[in-house]
Amino acid sequence: MERAKAFPRWAVLLLDLGLCLTALVAAYQLRFNFRVPTMEWQLLGPVMPIYVAVRLGSFLLAGIQRGMVRHTGTEDARRIFFTVVAGSLVLAVLNLVREAVVDGRYLLPFSVLIIETMGTLIAMIASRIAVKLLYLKARGSGKEKVNVVIHGAGEAGLITKRTLEREGSVRYAVTAFVDDDPRKTGRRLEGVEVWHTDRLPALLAGGEVQQVIIAIMNPDPEHRRKVVDACMAARVQVRSIPPVNAWINGQLSAGQIREVHIEDLLGRPIIRLDDSVVRSRFAGERVLVTGAAGSIGSELCRQLAALGVQRLVLLDQAESPLHDLSVELERSAPEVEITAVVGDVREAEAVDRSIARHRPAVVFHAAAYKHVPLMELQPAEAVRTNVGGTLNVADACVRHGVRDLVLVSTDKAVNPTSVMGATKRVAELYLRALHAQGTSTRFITTRFGNVLGSSGSVIPLFRRQIAAGGPVTVTHPEVTRYFMTIPEACRLVLEAGTMGQGGEVYVFDMGAPVRIQDLAERMIRLSGKEPGREIAIVHTGLRPGEKLYEELLAAKEDTQPTHHPRILIGRDQGAPPPGTMDGIRSIAAAAGTVAPEELVARMKALVPEYLSRNSVFEALDEARPQ
Repeated sequence: MERAKAFPRWAVLLLDLGLCLTALVAAYQLRFNFRVPTMEWQLLGPVMPIYVAVRLGSFLLAGIQRGMVRHTGTEDARRIFFTVVAGSLVLAVLNLVREAVVDGRYLLPFSVLIIETMGTLIAMIASRIAVKLLYLKARGSGKEKVNVVIHGAGEAGLITKRTLEREGSVRYAVTAFVDDDPRKTGRRLEGVEVWHTDRLPALLAGGEVQQVIIAIMNPDPEHRRKVVDACMAARVQVRSIPPVNAWINGQLSAGQIREVHIEDLLGRPIIRLDDSVVRSRFAGERVLVTGAAGSIGSELCRQLAALGVQRLVLLDQAESPLHDLSVELERSAPEVEITAVVGDVREAEAVDRSIARHRPAVVFHAAAYKHVPLMELQPAEAVRTNVGGTLNVADACVRHGVRDLVLVSTDKAVNPTSVMGATKRVAELYLRALHAQGTSTRFITTRFGNVLGSSGSVIPLFRRQIAAGGPVTVTHPEVTRYFMTIPEACRLVLEAGTMGQGGEVYVFDMGAPVRIQDLAERMIRLSGKEPGREIAIVHTGLRPGEKLYEELLAAKEDTQPTHHPRILIGRDQGAPPPGTMDGIRSIAAAAGTVAPEELVARMKALVPEYLSRNSVFEALDEARPQ
């Protein structure tokens, strides 16, 4: 429909030529104080075809007529400027040639040419701006008007304003910019005043603003949180533009401006690592990732492919997600050899065969069962995967001379209160025992808290509950958790594989833990609702195996700094007790053959700090010798 209404190119060309001729006549009038001698008009007549030919030729060469007048921007104005000036330079050269070679006269007086150039520029640019303004006004008539405040008075903010102006479904009106830079306060950006961010609550207090859009490429988390808090207090929707690399064909569209997610509001700055060091470590390597189709494993594979590994082996038992990931990586990193292997880490022969065939230099072991309440009901399955799977991977790495094995562990392995946490702690102990034997393989453990956006994360659950109108279920009003993003978690794993010498437990300094009750309330307010009044929060009680709070380091681990201030190393003091490896192997072998209580009792004997909470296995702790 829009194509049928487009102004014909030949008509644009004729109008531009008409503006040029008008500017030429006006230039003569101005030059001779509106009393142009008859002789000047007579001299102009024979020159007119040359003038028209030069202007027409320059327009055709530059393609001025191909621009969409109703969407004129700075790039169109720049093209018009250079085209008109280039045509004027050609006319000036012809002036000099005629004067020197032909008859000693100019085609056009230089004073007229200068005035005509300025008039043509003003007329062509102004006419296009006028058409654009009329088009925007006509397009927005009868449509819903949305008043918007843009946070960020930089290039991204300006692009956002222009993007909103092009939106056809809603008529957006940018009423103000707000920015943290005091030097911009009081200035105007395309006619819109810039205020300091501190004035945002006052701007929102009148109730006339419907949206605030955060348009800063790398916003400071603290500043972003203040903006979001101000919007939530005023019941104003807050949205954010995506990173530049996510723009479609380098262009921002209104459809890409999304609501701010709770994942964007971490209580600390995003942890950033040195790409060059990690890249030099993994470029050209052969790497195998277990659990490759999972939340952590898949992002780990994406980052490894981006680092330029030579071969990336994806091992997982989930066929469809594994296939989707391999197709994605083959498209995004065609220079990397991608090999997808359908296999289960619980099958020792399958693991050994994969490592023997592909000979990876580094193995990242991310395959695990992680749902705490579910594993509390099925200890044998947790042991078979989290303990037995780790044994199979670690033993195969030793047999085939893998240089590094990096285990993806969890904060729930510290002073475990659940079967899942205990199995991950047992897996850590097995690597520690292998390290104490002095094998050629370096064993490195990474440990982090809850991963935002991963399967099983509380965030998607809260989001679904809010969308359904509530209630939002929180296990306990005082429960707290550490949070990090999936990319951060994977960078920790990669960094550990870079700096690890063997035997270390790497953790992030993730700041203060987050109270889940506060998290639920913020998510409800982000949705435009009021917690407790419009959406209820219900406390359901701690689930089997859950803690009120998580820890990242055990009391017996000595914390040491690294070259990065936000990464710590925890080293267990001393070698593991004698018989640790045999005890772990017996636990793995007993999974599925002994009663769950017996299996858990063996883990409690191996991990003295393992005390069950809100679980049927608490009775085993009472029977333990004190």
